[in-house]
Amino acid sequence: MIDEATTHVASGKVRELYALDDGRLVLVASDRISTFDVVLPTPIPDKGRVLTGLSAFWFARTLDLVPNHLLGLGDDGRTMVCRRLEMLPIECVVRGYLAGSGWKDYRDTGAICGHVLPPGLEEASRLPAPIFTPATKAAAGHDANIDEQAAAALCGDEQYRIAREASLALYRFASGHAEARGIILADTKFELGIAPDGTVVLGDEALTPDSSRFWPASEYEPGHAQPSFDKQFVRDWCERAGWDKEPPGPELPDDVVAGTRARYVEAFERLTEISFDGYLANPKVVL
Repeated sequence: MIDEATTHVASGKVRELYALDDGRLVLVASDRISTFDVVLPTPIPDKGRVLTGLSAFWFARTLDLVPNHLLGLGDDGRTMVCRRLEMLPIECVVRGYLAGSGWKDYRDTGAICGHVLPPGLEEASRLPAPIFTPATKAAAGHDANIDEQAAAALCGDEQYRIAREASLALYRFASGHAEARGIILADTKFELGIAPDGTVVLGDEALTPDSSRFWPASEYEPGHAQPSFDKQFVRDWCERAGWDKEPPGPELPDDVVAGTRARYVEAFERLTEISFDGYLANPKVVL
């Protein structure tokens, strides 16, 4: 799909973006991994294929909830042809459990993004109901949680309302699907944008180990950090290594690379019920 007719237009933390024409982009997912908004120097083999395959799997199964940008899937397992969107200027985060920055905010204030929560909750506690907790998109440095009034001011009231309701619906669908396969979807982040006709559309990636916290349900025990199928494994190593979370990031040791790849592949196989080797042989099997 990448040839002399395509033009490289941007590099993200993980993806390379190419223009096919005025209405279509090619997104190529690399094996780069970022933690704390910093791209680390060590790639995770096949990570880009896991992200692409899982995203396509969810895109194909949530069209009745919200339209998405996927137009086609490449034979390399890491390439998607997508509609161009004008992306909303917020991260659309949904939380069903108390973890990460949400846990830190709760400890400090008893609330997350304006959602006042019951007192006495522990780390990894299940919330009474999923909550939508928007965050800024930082051009440099770290994203920051904001309240819904600030998010609506950035997006416009109606577009914000649609994005919030779509995100909550996607979370409810995906968390039920994951729970039936022994996985807890603790929280997840969506990117939504506006199509030329004004429709709010799901873009970027969806419900992958890069954008979600996936926990094995059989080992769930609130009160502490949970084992995970996502890049929390790398975050934990980085924190133990004493990194200050500022560029440049540390090189990852071989065992962390292998362990991260294994977790990503296991998440793919358990959520899709498709072998990863089967996906590599025929990426369109996820559609």
